[in-house]
Amino acid sequence: MSNQIPVHNVTPPANTEGDSVDLYASRRKIYTRAFTGLFRNLRIGGGVLLFLLYFGTVWLNWGGHQAVWWDLPERKFYIFGATFWPQDFILLSGILIVSAFGLFFITVFAGRVWCGYTCPQSVWTWIFMWCEKVTEGDRNQRIKLDRAPMSAGKFGRKFAKHGLWLLIGLVTGLTFVGYFAPIRELTSAFFTGQADGWSYFWVGFFTLATYANAGWLREQVCIYMCPYARFQSVMFDKDTLIVSYDPRRGEKRGPRKKDMDYQAQGLGDCIDCTLCVQVCPTGIDIRDGLQIECIGCAACIDACDTVMDKMNYPRGLISYTTEHNLSGQVTRKLRPRLVGYAVVLLVMIGVLTGAFLTRSLVGLDVSKDRMLYRETAEGRIQNVYSLKVMNKDQVEHTYVLDATGLPDLKLQGLREIKVPAGDIFTMPLGLSVAPQALPSATNEVRFILRDVQNGDIQVQAKSRFIGPHVR
Repeated sequence: MSNQIPVHNVTPPANTEGDSVDLYASRRKIYTRAFTGLFRNLRIGGGVLLFLLYFGTVWLNWGGHQAVWWDLPERKFYIFGATFWPQDFILLSGILIVSAFGLFFITVFAGRVWCGYTCPQSVWTWIFMWCEKVTEGDRNQRIKLDRAPMSAGKFGRKFAKHGLWLLIGLVTGLTFVGYFAPIRELTSAFFTGQADGWSYFWVGFFTLATYANAGWLREQVCIYMCPYARFQSVMFDKDTLIVSYDPRRGEKRGPRKKDMDYQAQGLGDCIDCTLCVQVCPTGIDIRDGLQIECIGCAACIDACDTVMDKMNYPRGLISYTTEHNLSGQVTRKLRPRLVGYAVVLLVMIGVLTGAFLTRSLVGLDVSKDRMLYRETAEGRIQNVYSLKVMNKDQVEHTYVLDATGLPDLKLQGLREIKVPAGDIFTMPLGLSVAPQALPSATNEVRFILRDVQNGDIQVQAKSRFIGPHVR
């Protein structure tokens, strides 16, 4: 525990007059300032890539259907060349677990870089902030506009901003629903009024959710609603990379002329311009130390480095650093927690990869008919079953069915089954046994399905054969 960042109690003192203290502060609107810099460019590049993946993948076709598609009515999930069924959802759980441990690893190593660069809430919020700048101007212009009385010009700017927000929200919602309904048919039906009610409902829901989260709630989602913001402090230690201000170099703050000997006057490198506060999407002052509201976006680093360049001071007054580095100690790159997460992550990736590679491309479900048994004209005991054969491959397969488990077991029904790519074949099937060959009233039987062309592809399913009580 000695290696963790200390947590300080910042709860306001109790009011002696008996007034209650609000745990939730009323939202103060944040007006962010435009800026440039290395980390902004990295965030824009990453955002463009994420947008291309999200908005572009849904339009790709593969094997005669949408490349990535959750076909809920058919209970199938297409992802490029693979088809997944409900029986494969354990693999989805594995992907989520690997993603969680990946997030834990990157958090211990580099703090909240997920929040600052790739979280959808952050990416869409930056896009909406850009819409504000385009329609209402930069920070000072927006503050002045909000304080001004309503006019035709103000109404037009506000209308344009909210129109862009809703348009982005609509495209976002339509794309999201397009992963569950074929996007081409959905788009055509949606704008011609031929889509079903549920399509309009879900597109509208995600449109308004995007509009509200990225346009109105913004940092409130990160501060109050996101659970990651709450448990991140448990993941941090004094060797975790965090966005920090160097007080040893920056203090004492104060304005000064560019070429003056500020050190002789006892001033540090911080000129107290507050640009680091003005560019922060959560409205915090990074100079107050590590705070739960910081999403690690490094906007303050870009703004501060720009000021340092203008003042001919060294960069890095605000930087990605560690608590140990700030206190003059050596930062440990490899430490037990980080190594532990890395080992677990690599093992789980290996296990999940093996599970994907060894995943059976054929599925077989067997359910017994509710009738216990019947006696045939030949005097044999017959049980009836319903078989469901799932071809998980992207090509057609022909399978041969067999059954074992009892002597003199005969199969009545189709033995050779042809199943199209990514399809399900369902059929009834009968098994019969001579009464004297039944060892008990309840017996285990096994159905075996083999691929005609590839003998390595086979699957088995167990069931029960019910007969009369054996004395």
